[in-house]
Amino acid sequence: MSGQRAARVTIYINEADEWRGRPMHLEILRFLREQGAAGGTVLRAVAGFTQDAGVVTTSLVDTGGKLPLVIEYVDHPDRVARVLPRLREMLGNRLITIEEVEIVP
Repeated sequence: MSGQRAARVTIYINEADEWRGRPMHLEILRFLREQGAAGGTVLRAVAGFTQDAGVVTTSLVDTGGKLPLVIEYVDHPDRVARVLPRLREMLGNRLITIEEVEIVP
């Protein structure tokens, strides 16, 4: 059984990241919705690390907004390509991955 081809976009940020003074994860979701994306999800990690920092975890008393957030959405590859330049502008040097996926009917 063959389904529809799509692209899954995964964006890695942290809780403290902002875009124009507002929480970045909410601004990205707002932007994706304005562009007609079918949906998006923000996942909050319980622990994580980056190349530039040590491990942070929810077991720390004060994480200082450094816990990882992962934003995922699945969309048509053409729409992903169209919105990517704006996402790059919003995200700067943060990690974005794009994978080809199959939507199962």
